[in-house]
Amino acid sequence: MKKSLRSRWEFGEASECRKGLLCGMGYTKEEQDRPLIGIINSWNEYNPGHVHLKDLAERVKQGVREAGGFPVEVMTTGICDGMVLKDPKYVEIPSRNSIADQVEITVEGNFFDGMVMLSTCDSIVPGHLMAAARLDIPTIMVTGGYMPLGQFRGKEVLHIHAQDKVGTAKAGKMDMDEYNGLIENSWGRCGGCTSMTTANSMCIISEALGMSLPGNSTVSAVSPQLYNMAYQAGKQIMNLVEQDITARKIMTVDAIKNAIKVDMALAASSNLILHIPAIAHEAGYDLPWWKYFDEASNEIPLLSHLAPSGKYNLKDLDMAGGMSAVLKELMPKLNGDCLTVTGNTLRENVKNAVVYDADVIRSLDNPVMKEPGIGVLYGNLAPEGSIIKIAAVPEQLMKFSGKARVFDSLEEGLTALRSGKIMPGDALVLRFMGLKGRFGTTAFTFQEELKGHAELYHSCAIITDGRFSGGTSGLSIGYVSPEAALAGPIGLIQEGDIIDIDIPERKINIRVSDEEMAERKAAFRWEFPENNYPRYLNLFVKNVGSMAKGGIWE
Repeated sequence: MKKSLRSRWEFGEASECRKGLLCGMGYTKEEQDRPLIGIINSWNEYNPGHVHLKDLAERVKQGVREAGGFPVEVMTTGICDGMVLKDPKYVEIPSRNSIADQVEITVEGNFFDGMVMLSTCDSIVPGHLMAAARLDIPTIMVTGGYMPLGQFRGKEVLHIHAQDKVGTAKAGKMDMDEYNGLIENSWGRCGGCTSMTTANSMCIISEALGMSLPGNSTVSAVSPQLYNMAYQAGKQIMNLVEQDITARKIMTVDAIKNAIKVDMALAASSNLILHIPAIAHEAGYDLPWWKYFDEASNEIPLLSHLAPSGKYNLKDLDMAGGMSAVLKELMPKLNGDCLTVTGNTLRENVKNAVVYDADVIRSLDNPVMKEPGIGVLYGNLAPEGSIIKIAAVPEQLMKFSGKARVFDSLEEGLTALRSGKIMPGDALVLRFMGLKGRFGTTAFTFQEELKGHAELYHSCAIITDGRFSGGTSGLSIGYVSPEAALAGPIGLIQEGDIIDIDIPERKINIRVSDEEMAERKAAFRWEFPENNYPRYLNLFVKNVGSMAKGGIWE
């Protein structure tokens, strides 16, 4: 292994101080002469997706040392979306931008020659990838694997099915012993929640981009394979440093388009519509990314029907051949020449992959469905676009018209739902929940409670400028842009306006004339209530950019 010139400081006060400090910590001169590799870990004891990353980091460091590097571990924030308040002081999406900043500060300040990043969950993986794109040094992602299934009453159970019972239990329509048993036993000890929600979706995107080792995204969090991969990542980062293969040489425009296509093939989380453009823009690619999502939605069929909308889970996908098998089946639609962290192309990485269950991982000529997982809807209600998880929409709601019920906060909507004021067929508008309005608050709580009212869930639409959880289902349209806080059309809807939705035609419109909408906009007044929130959330609101560009700093 050649010594990286980036690790050599010219003689001077700063370099001598640095040398002295490292010696004081017990590091030898021989260690200090090696390439310096940052192990960027998001381990903590309160996030189940990250609680095991401390052990994985040790395997990474072992690999780095054996390959001739000097590994040093540093930490970033790692918030579990399932643990935090969804509203009003919602910090998960704002934490993503902070994580990217934390990595930048640490890596730039310490002159790392390369880095291995460890994360699993919703906003941490994209935060790390954003930082990798921004810094453009040799980088490998190690994602933490999927969570083992829970067990209850003699059967394996999926966490999303327990969550689906929240509304039913609140309505008093379920035996509470059964409910409590499901809640207490549906989650495993560690890893990303077992369905294709945001955590696992972002892990597969890391691999699709070429930033993770083959198979990493669909391996169990408790599998010995994962620990083997962590060790191999530690060794491989040294090859990337020697060959000067930096993050942007891997995360190219073609690689990002590959990731979008994989997103469609697996009906991955609707939150990727925010995270993938953010990564792309940090890499310097100022392109109309939502347009590419829309194009891919019409080109790429669904190859695996995974929960929350399908019958299979991440364990099933792993057993069927995992991400490598998915990529091999999808390869005719991908750019297989994209470089990856192995030093080989994407095509070379998966050439020997095998599909072991052709119902879990379908072929292009025998897909689950040709309607894609995610679609982009446009119209006078969403001029810049809005997002729908098509695979999760009931057939009878693919075309919809209904009267608007307008709620200016998540609390207002929940109060109306709990008091019986929502009627079948209503168009439920939850607004001022976007990045500028309320930090990209998710409407998942409302959606989950709506599931407890079958007649509403199967007849109503949810329309919001906020986000949705990766477990979204039903006729749920999010990310409506421009958001209400920017005087977008969603902020101008009035109670009783008729909203028309046509999923096959990708349209969402409000039956109000352009002239009347202009009058409403002229009269629109709204200010962010900054006194209600702590300093960081105010800072986020003042600096965050458009959702269509991923909500990065302006």
